Amino acid sequence: MSFRIVKKERLTDKIFAMEIEAPRVAKAANPGQFIIIKIDEKGERVPLTIADYDKEKGTVKIVLQTVGASTIKLAEIEENDFVNDFVGPLGNPSEFIYEDIEDLKKENIIFVAGGVGAAPVYPQVKWLKEHGIDCDVIIGARSKDLIILEDEMKKIARDVYVSTDDGSYGFNGRVTDCLKDLIDNKGKKYTRAIVIGPMIMMKFMCMLTKELNIPTTVSLNTIMVDGTGMCGACRVTVGDEVKFACCDGPEFDGHLVDFDEAMRRQTMFKTPEGRAILKIEEGDTHSHGGCGCQEDKKKSIRVPVREQDPKERAKNFEEVCLGYNKEEAMREAERCLNCKNPRCVKGCPVKINIPAFISKVKDGDIEGAAKVISISSSLPSVCGRVCPQESQCEGQCVVGIKNDPLAIGKLERFVGDWSRENGVSFGVEEESNGIKVAVVGSGPSGLACAGDLAKKGYDVTIFEAFHEAGGVLTYGIPEFRLPKQKVVQSEINNIKKLGVKIETNVVIGRTITVDELIENEGFEAIFIGSGAGLPTFMGIPGENANGVLSANEYLTRVNLMKAYDDSYDTPINIGKKAAIVGGGNVAMDAARTALRLGSEASIVYRRSDKELPARAEEVHHAKEEGIIFHTLTNPKEILVNEDGSIRGMVCVKMELGEPDESGRRRPIEIPGSEFEMEADTVIMALGTRPNPLISSTTKGLDVNRKKCIVVNEDEQTSKEGVYAGGDAVTGAATVISAMGAGKTAAASIDKYLKEKHAND
Repeated sequence: MSFRIVKKERLTDKIFAMEIEAPRVAKAANPGQFIIIKIDEKGERVPLTIADYDKEKGTVKIVLQTVGASTIKLAEIEENDFVNDFVGPLGNPSEFIYEDIEDLKKENIIFVAGGVGAAPVYPQVKWLKEHGIDCDVIIGARSKDLIILEDEMKKIARDVYVSTDDGSYGFNGRVTDCLKDLIDNKGKKYTRAIVIGPMIMMKFMCMLTKELNIPTTVSLNTIMVDGTGMCGACRVTVGDEVKFACCDGPEFDGHLVDFDEAMRRQTMFKTPEGRAILKIEEGDTHSHGGCGCQEDKKKSIRVPVREQDPKERAKNFEEVCLGYNKEEAMREAERCLNCKNPRCVKGCPVKINIPAFISKVKDGDIEGAAKVISISSSLPSVCGRVCPQESQCEGQCVVGIKNDPLAIGKLERFVGDWSRENGVSFGVEEESNGIKVAVVGSGPSGLACAGDLAKKGYDVTIFEAFHEAGGVLTYGIPEFRLPKQKVVQSEINNIKKLGVKIETNVVIGRTITVDELIENEGFEAIFIGSGAGLPTFMGIPGENANGVLSANEYLTRVNLMKAYDDSYDTPINIGKKAAIVGGGNVAMDAARTALRLGSEASIVYRRSDKELPARAEEVHHAKEEGIIFHTLTNPKEILVNEDGSIRGMVCVKMELGEPDESGRRRPIEIPGSEFEMEADTVIMALGTRPNPLISSTTKGLDVNRKKCIVVNEDEQTSKEGVYAGGDAVTGAATVISAMGAGKTAAASIDKYLKEKHAND
């Protein structure tokens, strides 16, 4: 997001005022706070005190003095130009805004503004005036041509006194002399002084007010010299404590500030040598982890995402995570560093140009962001919700090295949702070539493959075994994580808009075989993305009793066949106490679904919490909702009643030994630790494997010992013209990895068919 310069005014030869359009900053601003401005992507972070703000117009006024390259460059910007970043408001507001107004009216306050210190004084005096409190103001400078905001101050202050060191205007002398003259010769009495300006001026003014017994507040905004995040510049001793201007101030009791130390640091921080000396001298106290100068606050903590209250959502199937709105998305996008070597892209299986789309979001160009994503992904709303970003793109995010990684998934979801809500989609890129390609399965890999091939002009038909398209997106993931009509079907409709046809209720290997598609239906290439829908069981006694379900069956009944909705006819029998065996995402889905259907749901997992393979977000949500976790526990037998129903499980306690082939520590039974766990429903969520139906009915299609289809790096199988990808090849994995395989296969199919038809 860029910020427009609404108005620019030259106050003196080297001092400029600018009004900047920044509605969020203006709305939150208070007297005494500051902002950080960055001109462009490569610009320096420059801290400047807020000189005024208009909450209705959404503008913030700053005053800057050209003292270095960055402020000179900033001063060259004209009206209606833009700056790249405008962050704030930062720091604490002036303390008096929290005081009782009637008590303040009894005070007699004098403001002393030295040089550009008149800028931060102005909004404070204005606030007090608006609340019925009159104040005096001294404005001081070396000479008349450096006096600023005199006329503006006279409109809001009771009395304004101007002082110049050289006597060229107003009182002849320094501000300290002017204040002393007001008290000694003009009969003025003050109960409080607020002093803002050059450090040396504040020091001597505080020496005087201490002598006069006038409580004095100073603003140390000037100590934040370079604003590059080193933070030693904002460290100051106040009384017996070390304070930091960014997070503890910028206002402090002037009589307690060690000005000599602050001025020394301020001067030394202007050189690299000074920084190095201070760091050696100050050791661990050199910087403060919580300070905004050390770590720009906008980059340290991700913008929180809104969610349903755990107690409420545990009773419904509405979506848990509510996502970002545009303002929140743009704010989160501002945290992106736009790295020259974006590691996040390398972590994305479909290679979305993440910095490019986030840059568009930052600028408020959501349609542009959607276009960037559409080049690589046809399912942004889906992937933004269910992909394990923490181990992929976000796990590689450079911002995440020291701070919260950028919320890439939440931003992708926002762009996808915005596109759906605003009717934005992107069509076919190439003209139809009439070449027919069949895709088996309408899950993530099949949809990705079909979408890419359709964009290249192929006549694509997807064959889906179920009555609704979507594969695992439709039957496997609960509504509260992935809404079916609003999200899944909407993105499938976008695939259809590319010209892709979907035939449901077609079981490849039964309704028609792969060979028949090629020989009888005229398809010149096939992609198999049939997933891994065959459930795994433990093989323990009692596992075939009534009340023992696979997670696949259970979730299919609930998600695809809407058993949670009383208006549907699908039966579902969930007991009062459900034990879900497993620790992955599917186990979390099953447990949270059981909870919503009225059962007390427990996770039974043989390793510890630390080894849970489910996404951290899903585990967190499950615990918030009240799911019980029995870790380091493993079932040994299902206990069965005489009528064939179950009454519980015999479990054994486990401990962790040495790592196994997966890299996780191997669970080992603790002898004599068996116990009974009460349960009337047991759901096995132990993973899935590919159904052998397609491989057993397709000649020349090689599989491995786990019945996974064997492919090369181009996703090509042992059978010419037949490609495969996703869970049918790897076993149960992630949505985004399946999509990546589908995209790779699409590129390989395109190459194969172009070579095949090269001489046509």
